[in-house]
Amino acid sequence: MSTLKLGIADDHELFRKGFISMLSGIPDFEFILEAANGQELLDKLPFNTPDIVFMDLQMPVMDGIQATEAAFEKFPNIKVIVVSMYNEDRFVIHMLEKGVQGYLLKDTSPDEVEKAIRRVADEGFYYNDFVSKAMHRKMVNRQPNKHPFFPNACNVALSAREQEVLQLICDGLSTAEIGEKLFISIRTVEGHRLRVLEKTGTKTTAAAVAFAYKNQLL
Repeated sequence: MSTLKLGIADDHELFRKGFISMLSGIPDFEFILEAANGQELLDKLPFNTPDIVFMDLQMPVMDGIQATEAAFEKFPNIKVIVVSMYNEDRFVIHMLEKGVQGYLLKDTSPDEVEKAIRRVADEGFYYNDFVSKAMHRKMVNRQPNKHPFFPNACNVALSAREQEVLQLICDGLSTAEIGEKLFISIRTVEGHRLRVLEKTGTKTTAAAVAFAYKNQLL
Protein backbone atom coordinates (compact mmCIF):
# COMPACT_ATOMS: atom_id res chain seq x y z
CA MET A 1 0.00 0.00 0.00
CA SER A 2 1.55 3.28 -1.10
CA THR A 3 1.62 6.19 1.32
CA LEU A 4 -0.38 9.31 0.52
CA LYS A 5 1.64 12.41 1.36
CA LEU A 6 -0.48 15.20 2.82
CA GLY A 7 -0.05 18.86 3.70
CA ILE A 8 -2.15 21.54 5.35
CA ALA A 9 -2.17 25.33 5.28
CA ASP A 10 -4.23 26.94 8.05
CA ASP A 11 -3.43 29.87 10.31
CA HIS A 12 -5.18 28.39 13.37
CA GLU A 13 -2.59 26.19 15.02
CA LEU A 14 -5.12 24.37 17.20
CA PHE A 15 -7.17 23.34 14.18
CA ARG A 16 -4.07 22.48 12.14
CA LYS A 17 -2.58 20.27 14.83
CA GLY A 18 -5.92 18.63 15.57
CA PHE A 19 -6.51 17.93 11.89
CA ILE A 20 -3.11 16.30 11.55
CA SER A 21 -3.62 14.28 14.72
CA MET A 22 -7.03 13.11 13.50
CA LEU A 23 -5.59 11.59 10.31
CA SER A 24 -2.14 10.52 11.46
CA GLY A 25 -3.43 7.23 12.84
CA ILE A 26 -4.34 6.02 9.34
CA PRO A 27 -1.42 3.82 8.21
CA ASP A 28 -1.16 5.01 4.59
CA PHE A 29 -1.51 8.73 5.39
CA GLU A 30 1.55 10.85 6.17
CA PHE A 31 1.62 14.59 6.80
CA ILE A 32 4.88 15.96 5.42
CA LEU A 33 4.05 19.67 5.43
CA GLU A 34 2.17 22.21 7.51
CA ALA A 35 2.01 25.96 7.05
CA ALA A 36 0.36 28.88 8.82
CA ASN A 37 -0.32 30.84 5.62
CA GLY A 38 -0.17 30.60 1.86
CA GLN A 39 3.28 32.09 1.51
CA GLU A 40 4.77 29.65 4.01
CA LEU A 41 3.15 26.83 2.06
CA LEU A 42 4.69 27.99 -1.21
CA ASP A 43 8.11 28.39 0.45
CA LYS A 44 8.00 24.79 1.70
CA LEU A 45 6.51 23.04 -1.33
CA PRO A 46 9.78 22.74 -3.30
CA PHE A 47 11.33 20.77 -0.45
CA ASN A 48 8.30 18.72 0.64
CA THR A 49 5.66 18.32 -2.04
CA PRO A 50 2.52 16.52 -0.85
CA ASP A 51 0.12 14.64 -3.08
CA ILE A 52 -2.79 16.53 -1.53
CA VAL A 53 -2.90 19.84 0.33
CA PHE A 54 -5.74 20.92 2.61
CA MET A 55 -6.20 24.65 2.12
CA ASP A 56 -7.89 27.18 4.37
CA LEU A 57 -9.20 30.24 2.55
CA GLN A 58 -8.72 33.10 5.01
CA MET A 59 -5.09 33.35 6.11
CA PRO A 60 -2.69 36.25 6.74
CA VAL A 61 0.21 37.16 4.43
CA MET A 62 -1.27 35.15 1.55
CA ASP A 63 -4.79 33.74 1.50
CA GLY A 64 -5.85 30.33 0.25
CA ILE A 65 -7.15 31.58 -3.09
CA GLN A 66 -3.82 33.15 -4.05
CA ALA A 67 -1.89 30.20 -2.67
CA THR A 68 -3.99 27.74 -4.66
CA GLU A 69 -3.39 29.62 -7.90
CA ALA A 70 0.36 29.79 -7.29
CA ALA A 71 0.58 26.14 -6.20
CA PHE A 72 -1.19 24.92 -9.34
CA GLU A 73 1.07 27.06 -11.53
CA LYS A 74 4.32 25.87 -9.95
CA PHE A 75 3.28 22.30 -9.05
CA PRO A 76 0.72 21.17 -11.66
CA ASN A 77 0.43 17.66 -10.22
CA ILE A 78 -0.54 18.78 -6.73
CA LYS A 79 -4.15 18.39 -5.61
CA VAL A 80 -5.98 20.81 -3.32
CA ILE A 81 -8.94 20.22 -1.04
CA VAL A 82 -10.36 23.37 0.52
CA VAL A 83 -11.25 23.09 4.22
CA SER A 84 -13.08 26.24 5.22
CA MET A 85 -15.71 27.71 7.50
CA TYR A 86 -17.20 29.56 4.51
CA ASN A 87 -20.32 27.75 3.32
CA GLU A 88 -21.54 30.30 0.77
CA ASP A 89 -22.07 29.01 -2.77
CA ARG A 90 -19.90 31.79 -4.22
CA PHE A 91 -16.80 30.49 -2.43
CA VAL A 92 -17.46 26.92 -3.54
CA ILE A 93 -18.00 27.82 -7.19
CA HIS A 94 -15.05 30.21 -7.24
CA MET A 95 -12.65 27.61 -5.90
CA LEU A 96 -13.96 24.95 -8.28
CA GLU A 97 -13.26 27.37 -11.12
CA LYS A 98 -9.72 27.66 -9.78
CA GLY A 99 -9.43 23.89 -10.19
CA VAL A 100 -9.51 22.56 -6.62
CA GLN A 101 -10.36 18.89 -6.31
CA GLY A 102 -12.72 19.19 -3.34
CA TYR A 103 -14.35 21.57 -0.87
CA LEU A 104 -15.05 20.57 2.74
CA LEU A 105 -16.43 22.53 5.66
CA LYS A 106 -14.51 22.57 8.92
CA ASP A 107 -17.23 20.60 10.70
CA THR A 108 -16.86 17.68 8.26
CA SER A 109 -16.64 14.28 9.97
CA PRO A 110 -13.30 12.40 10.06
CA ASP A 111 -14.81 9.58 8.01
CA GLU A 112 -15.76 11.95 5.21
CA VAL A 113 -12.32 13.60 5.26
CA GLU A 114 -10.74 10.18 4.79
CA LYS A 115 -13.22 9.40 2.01
CA ALA A 116 -12.37 12.70 0.31
CA ILE A 117 -8.64 11.97 0.43
CA ARG A 118 -9.03 8.52 -1.08
CA ARG A 119 -11.47 9.70 -3.74
CA VAL A 120 -9.20 12.59 -4.78
CA ALA A 121 -6.20 10.25 -4.89
CA ASP A 122 -8.05 7.65 -6.97
CA GLU A 123 -10.46 9.74 -9.06
CA GLY A 124 -8.93 13.23 -9.05
CA PHE A 125 -11.93 14.91 -7.39
CA TYR A 126 -14.48 14.61 -4.57
CA TYR A 127 -17.89 16.27 -4.54
CA ASN A 128 -20.11 15.75 -1.53
CA ASP A 129 -23.79 16.75 -1.29
CA PHE A 130 -22.83 20.24 -0.11
CA VAL A 131 -20.77 20.92 -3.24
CA SER A 132 -23.30 19.31 -5.59
CA LYS A 133 -26.15 21.39 -4.18
CA ALA A 134 -24.09 24.57 -4.48
CA MET A 135 -23.49 23.83 -8.16
CA HIS A 136 -27.16 23.05 -8.77
CA ARG A 137 -28.24 26.30 -7.09
CA LYS A 138 -25.74 28.19 -9.22
CA MET A 139 -27.31 26.74 -12.35
CA VAL A 140 -30.90 27.38 -11.25
CA ASN A 141 -30.25 30.96 -10.14
CA ARG A 142 -28.10 31.91 -13.11
CA GLN A 143 -29.49 34.83 -15.09
CA PRO A 144 -29.45 34.62 -18.89
CA ASN A 145 -26.26 36.11 -20.24
CA LYS A 146 -25.45 36.77 -23.85
CA HIS A 147 -21.76 36.86 -22.96
CA PRO A 148 -20.76 33.59 -21.27
CA PHE A 149 -18.06 33.61 -18.65
CA PHE A 150 -15.93 31.46 -20.96
CA PRO A 151 -15.57 33.08 -24.40
CA ASN A 152 -15.57 29.75 -26.28
CA ALA A 153 -18.61 28.34 -24.47
CA CYS A 154 -20.82 28.73 -27.54
CA ASN A 155 -18.52 26.33 -29.41
CA VAL A 156 -18.79 23.54 -26.82
CA ALA A 157 -21.19 20.71 -27.66
CA LEU A 158 -21.20 17.77 -25.27
CA SER A 159 -22.75 14.53 -26.45
CA ALA A 160 -25.70 13.08 -24.54
CA ARG A 161 -23.41 10.47 -22.96
CA GLU A 162 -20.80 13.06 -22.01
CA GLN A 163 -23.50 15.16 -20.35
CA GLU A 164 -24.76 12.07 -18.54
CA VAL A 165 -21.30 11.17 -17.24
CA LEU A 166 -20.63 14.77 -16.20
CA GLN A 167 -23.96 14.96 -14.36
CA LEU A 168 -23.16 11.76 -12.45
CA ILE A 169 -19.76 13.19 -11.53
CA CYS A 170 -21.59 16.24 -10.18
CA ASP A 171 -23.79 13.90 -8.17
CA GLY A 172 -20.69 12.56 -6.42
CA LEU A 173 -20.38 9.16 -8.10
CA SER A 174 -16.98 7.58 -8.60
CA THR A 175 -15.78 6.31 -11.97
CA ALA A 176 -16.59 2.73 -10.97
CA GLU A 177 -20.07 3.74 -9.78
CA ILE A 178 -20.75 5.63 -13.01
CA GLY A 179 -19.65 2.63 -15.05
CA GLU A 180 -21.93 0.34 -13.07
CA LYS A 181 -24.89 2.70 -13.37
CA LEU A 182 -24.49 3.20 -17.12
CA PHE A 183 -23.39 -0.40 -17.84
CA ILE A 184 -20.12 0.73 -19.39
CA SER A 185 -16.49 0.02 -18.51
CA ILE A 186 -14.34 2.20 -16.26
CA ARG A 187 -12.11 2.85 -19.27
CA THR A 188 -15.09 4.13 -21.25
CA VAL A 189 -16.15 6.43 -18.41
CA GLU A 190 -12.62 7.81 -18.24
CA GLY A 191 -12.67 8.35 -22.00
CA HIS A 192 -15.85 10.41 -21.75
CA ARG A 193 -14.36 12.44 -18.88
CA LEU A 194 -11.21 13.22 -20.87
CA ARG A 195 -13.26 14.32 -23.88
CA VAL A 196 -15.25 16.67 -21.64
CA LEU A 197 -11.98 18.22 -20.45
CA GLU A 198 -10.78 18.57 -24.03
CA LYS A 199 -14.02 20.14 -25.28
CA THR A 200 -14.29 22.60 -22.41
CA GLY A 201 -10.62 23.52 -22.49
CA THR A 202 -10.23 22.73 -18.79
CA LYS A 203 -7.47 20.87 -16.99
CA THR A 204 -9.36 19.31 -14.09
CA THR A 205 -12.73 17.66 -13.60
CA ALA A 206 -13.64 20.31 -11.03
CA ALA A 207 -12.99 23.09 -13.52
CA ALA A 208 -14.99 21.25 -16.21
CA VAL A 209 -17.95 20.94 -13.86
CA ALA A 210 -17.78 24.64 -12.99
CA PHE A 211 -17.59 25.45 -16.71
CA ALA A 212 -20.62 23.28 -17.48
CA TYR A 213 -22.78 24.84 -14.78
CA LYS A 214 -21.73 28.38 -15.57
CA ASN A 215 -22.56 27.91 -19.24
CA GLN A 216 -25.68 25.77 -18.79
CA LEU A 217 -24.23 22.72 -20.53
CA LEU A 218 -25.98 20.41 -18.06
